[in-house]
Amino acid sequence: MASIQAHLAAWIVKWRVKRRLKGVRDYRRARAILKLDPYKVPSSIRVTPAYLGGVRGEWVEGPKPSDLVLLYLHGGGYFGCSAETHRPVTVGFALHGLRVYAPDYRLAPENQVPAALDDAVAVYRALLDVGHEPQQIVVAGESAGGGLSLSLMLALRAAGVPLPACAAVFSPWTDLAATGESIRTNANRCAMFSGTDIAPTARYYLGDTDPRNPLASPLYADLAGLPPLLIHVGEDEVLRDDATRLAERARAAGVPVELKIWPVVPHAWQLAPHLIPEGRASLREAAEFLRAHAATAYSGKVKMTLA
Repeated sequence: MASIQAHLAAWIVKWRVKRRLKGVRDYRRARAILKLDPYKVPSSIRVTPAYLGGVRGEWVEGPKPSDLVLLYLHGGGYFGCSAETHRPVTVGFALHGLRVYAPDYRLAPENQVPAALDDAVAVYRALLDVGHEPQQIVVAGESAGGGLSLSLMLALRAAGVPLPACAAVFSPWTDLAATGESIRTNANRCAMFSGTDIAPTARYYLGDTDPRNPLASPLYADLAGLPPLLIHVGEDEVLRDDATRLAERARAAGVPVELKIWPVVPHAWQLAPHLIPEGRASLREAAEFLRAHAATAYSGKVKMTLA
């Protein structure tokens, strides 16, 4: 059963965001609407500005960071938000012992396909270059960042670069063509988005690119060979079917998948772990998933090395 806080959060998001965002076609106005309230970083967390692969970002580390590195790709429709706005998520992962790097990849419409993907690939390659083994790297992201996490792994696979141990994606935007049934059926129930706005908003990032291009819409990709995936999505979201269809196609391709559909919660509820119990639970479950699969991948590498 959903918490009272989840019900309240859904109502607030509908009033503060969806009502103002509906029908907006000016990305600058949409950016301003999506701007999050300031978040106070706990004193136990260290945030350090940095550059990896020429991409600006920040390290987010807790008091006892492990050797496990999380590359976190923020959401925001590819046109908004930043590493700083998503500190509630990256701090949450850091409190669970992960060492997080969150890049400020280039945003649309000033930088369209494949700018964000190129930046994500550059950061991942830089992590390898400084000595992190792929078995000790994991990837996560929400919304556009969830789709970008998948596109990153597809691009790495195509280039023959070793893939991360696993990935966790929250309400991933995997179909920029907006063909999911939930775009229509959840149009009124979704706390944040109107279904009719999804395809037009995608054009900020796509430009003239085909919305079914697999590196922009990973739902249309061959997913074989990807590492284990954890997928969390809200039952009422217009993007619900972006997640459920991804899970179906990944499983059909032989990818281990854990899918969880949460009732009531608004889109990207992980951004409010300090307010919504389901936000804390989602981050905790994702951290446990990432650590467990990274440990399995690393132990498998050690066994192969010893053999």
